[in-house]
Amino acid sequence: MIGFSLTDEQRALQELARDFAQNEIAPMAPELDRTGQYPYALLKQAHSLGLLNVTIEEEYGGGGLGWIESSLVGEELAAACAGVTTAANANELALTPLHLAASEEQKRKFISPIAKEGGFAAFCVTEPGAGSDVVSMRTRATKKGSEYILNGTKHFITNGDVAHLLTVFAVTDPEKKHRGLSLFAVPADLPGITRHHMGEKMGHRASDTAEIVFEDVHVPAENLLGQEGDGFRVAMETFDRTRIGIGAAGVGIARAALEASIKFAKERQQFGQPIASFEGVQFMLADMAVKIDTARLAVWFAAWQVDEKLPYAYASAIAKAYGSDVAMQVATDAVQIHGGYGYMADYKVEKYMRDAKLLQIYEGTNQIQRLIVAKALLKEK
Repeated sequence: MIGFSLTDEQRALQELARDFAQNEIAPMAPELDRTGQYPYALLKQAHSLGLLNVTIEEEYGGGGLGWIESSLVGEELAAACAGVTTAANANELALTPLHLAASEEQKRKFISPIAKEGGFAAFCVTEPGAGSDVVSMRTRATKKGSEYILNGTKHFITNGDVAHLLTVFAVTDPEKKHRGLSLFAVPADLPGITRHHMGEKMGHRASDTAEIVFEDVHVPAENLLGQEGDGFRVAMETFDRTRIGIGAAGVGIARAALEASIKFAKERQQFGQPIASFEGVQFMLADMAVKIDTARLAVWFAAWQVDEKLPYAYASAIAKAYGSDVAMQVATDAVQIHGGYGYMADYKVEKYMRDAKLLQIYEGTNQIQRLIVAKALLKEK
């Protein structure tokens, strides 16, 4: 049976997230955007409310919920501030590979301190010369006795400068190309690790973005997650799940932009009447609503696919690409409806437009998502 009604528990979680987002995050968003200050206090509050690590198993300190629930939370947080949402989502991105590949002992050792105590984790894949092309990764992990020696540089790492745990992907066998990629849980305080804040960004300024350099870092062999060569598979399975959260964030940004546009259109007077009375503006608002509601359904469907343990890569690629494209389109239209005011920092829509852009880029550009969709379409049955 197909249904679109949320359960009482899901509605309660949605309302909790909305109250927190609007009452705690939204008032802080302009200042966080202006200063780039990391939202430690807000994330601690979110953790205490159960709004972080939503899909991580309950026995390790997570919420033990599904991706539908994670999408509900993500939309609400992003409607208040995408930067805070990115900082919050970074934990789920970093811990999902452990959920997929770690042993029971490793999960208790590495996930529990983060999820239970409100710590931070970072997912370390991207490099100066390897973004969407993960196979071009140059970071190396060389086995020596009971250790791996880690050398390389990671770029654009969300939470990289504040994380207690780093989920690091590195090449253990260059001859095997993508099959030579492995995955390690690396405590961020190991000798040989240096971290640098990467500077001011267009949007998502409340999130931390760092460069991490590994110089002869000695990582115990027991920190290898899964087997050597599992890294590429785990990275792709992780992205196929967490990309749904990018789509949800896109819906949140777009929804906030529409709400701001409706309010402005009712208040702004031109030619003796509110601009909301003009068909041209009405058509824009209607198109914005159509895109938002369609994107939300795409996100929920992809999340449902994961929760039902059905194939989900195709659906998650659509959710990410469409959700983030809608965010950019709706935010741009919101600026247009606001006219000159929309270009000013005093109005929220210019921030929505800046924040929306990143959603089309990280965790696989939307061009990569379209390749995933196309390959699925062209694959022989």
